[in-house]
Amino acid sequence: MIDDNRVQVSSGNVFADLGLPNPEERLVKAELASKISSLIDQKQLTQMNAAELLGIDQPKVSALVRGRLGGFSTDRLLRFLLALGNDVDIVVKPKLDNSSEAKITVIG
Repeated sequence: MIDDNRVQVSSGNVFADLGLPNPEERLVKAELASKISSLIDQKQLTQMNAAELLGIDQPKVSALVRGRLGGFSTDRLLRFLLALGNDVDIVVKPKLDNSSEAKITVIG
């Protein structure tokens, strides 16, 4: 009998776990897009209203909230957060330990 219930512990980055290129960048973009989508919901904006506010068309808002981020740079996502009335703080600090790679974390 084969045990198909094997579990693999995640590294904390699904993109790295899947072996995709640029996993840190992909994770940051996904976290930023998730925050943008949450803000759109919190503000009860339609996709048309959000598109106007962000300076993009409605299909791009749809792609953004669905996690289709190929056409969005990190810089552009940060500008969307600003357009939605948020401050964005970027903090650079030394790593606490030498046992792992440096990382980028989205907080908030």
